[in-house]
Amino acid sequence: MHIMDMESWIYIIATLATLHIINFCDATELTFELPDSARECFHQEIRKNTSVTLEFQVVTGGQYDVDVTLEDPRKQVIYKQVKMQFDSHSFTAQHTGIYVVCFSNEFSTFSHKLVYFDFQVGDEQPLPGVGEHATVMTQMETSSQDIHKALNTILDFQTHHRLREAQGRKRAEDLNERVLWWSLLETLAILVIGVGQVFVLKNFFTEKKPYVMNNVK
Repeated sequence: MHIMDMESWIYIIATLATLHIINFCDATELTFELPDSARECFHQEIRKNTSVTLEFQVVTGGQYDVDVTLEDPRKQVIYKQVKMQFDSHSFTAQHTGIYVVCFSNEFSTFSHKLVYFDFQVGDEQPLPGVGEHATVMTQMETSSQDIHKALNTILDFQTHHRLREAQGRKRAEDLNERVLWWSLLETLAILVIGVGQVFVLKNFFTEKKPYVMNNVK
C-alpha cells in the first residue's frame, strides 16, 4: 500500500482546515481516509419531507474513484454510483429515520483514498431578526441577507478550490517521484553501458599470447 509522506498530510490537513460541522443547517463536511479493500459508512437521522443534498469528491488515491450508496431507513437504495470521482445528489426524505451513506474502496487492493463529502440536511436558517417578522424587509435587512448568501457561496468555492489544489499537488508529487526514479534508472543504465564499453575496448587492444603446439614425436 502506498503511504503518503508527512509533508503531503500536513498540506492536505492545512488546506482542508476549514471543513467542519456547521450547526445552522445541520450540514456536515468531512474529509476521511478510506483504506484499500475497505468500506466506511456514515449515519444521519433525517425527518420526513426534509431536503437533503449529498456531495462527494475523491481527493487523492488510485484512479480517484469510489463506490457510493445511500440507503433510507427501510434499507432501500435511493442513490448508487460505481467508481465515481465526484458527484452531487439531492432528494427529499420520504421517511423519518436513520439514513446511511457508504463509501467503498473494496475493488482496490493496494491504493487507499482520501475522500471529502458534504451532507446537507434541511434548508439554511435565516439570519436572526430577518425571518421573524411578516412585514417587508428593509434595505439593510435585504443587503444583509444578500451578503450572507454571497459569503456562503464564497465558502463553497473556497472549499472546492482547496480540494482541487490538494488533488493537483498530490498528482504533481506522484509525477515528480516517477520522474526521479526514471532518471535514476537511466543514470544507472548509462553507467553500466559505459563500464561495459570500456571492458570491450580494453579486450580489443589487449595483446594476446600466441598458442604454441608441441609436436609429440
